Amino acid sequence: MPKSLEEQKRRVIQNLVEAGVIKRKIVADALMKVPREEFIPEAYRDSAYVDSPIPIGHGQTTSAIHMVAWMCEAAELKPGDKVLEIGGGCGYMAAVYAEIVAPPESDVKGHVYTIEIISDLARKAEENLKKLGYIDRVTVIHGDGSLGYPQAAPYDAIIVTAASPEAPKPLREQLKIGGRLVIPIGSPYYIQELTAIMRISKDEYEERGLGGCVFVPLRGKHGWTRD
Repeated sequence: MPKSLEEQKRRVIQNLVEAGVIKRKIVADALMKVPREEFIPEAYRDSAYVDSPIPIGHGQTTSAIHMVAWMCEAAELKPGDKVLEIGGGCGYMAAVYAEIVAPPESDVKGHVYTIEIISDLARKAEENLKKLGYIDRVTVIHGDGSLGYPQAAPYDAIIVTAASPEAPKPLREQLKIGGRLVIPIGSPYYIQELTAIMRISKDEYEERGLGGCVFVPLRGKHGWTRD
């Protein structure tokens, strides 16, 4: 990696630590390890560590670095967790999750399942993850993420990277007891509420708002755009 990108990465992560967005060393370390510039289009490589969303094609973006950190912290990711991501995009966020839940040096290995509804992006994400050595820790699925992925349920954490009208019932039901769902809820292209939902028991959930955010709309049966 060019020194300038390395310096930019360290600076943005340090700023997020100082601002209190990153609370745990494991999250900072994961963000340091994953080369964001390798997941985004070549035209944006020099802006890889600008803390803003970056277009990845098909009207989609990969989230700003502070948002990736915020969602990792909100989902309370830890080694050994089984994670479902809805809206895999280019694969960058799944790689960050993988560094937390299945770090190479740890004997405890979790796994990340990431679903992307746009076939070209799912294919590209899989290529990126394979090239960078994450494919043993991340499974890429092309499909409707609003339905979840019952084949591997239940999950310790589910992270949704697109705005939904509400928390889809299938996602709630695929959480383990004690599992965490992090999802932006609200109208497309307006400020939404990042929401954390914990499954307390079979039929009981605890929900809390974390603050405003802006995401592209969730597509699929339980999303805004019903593909």
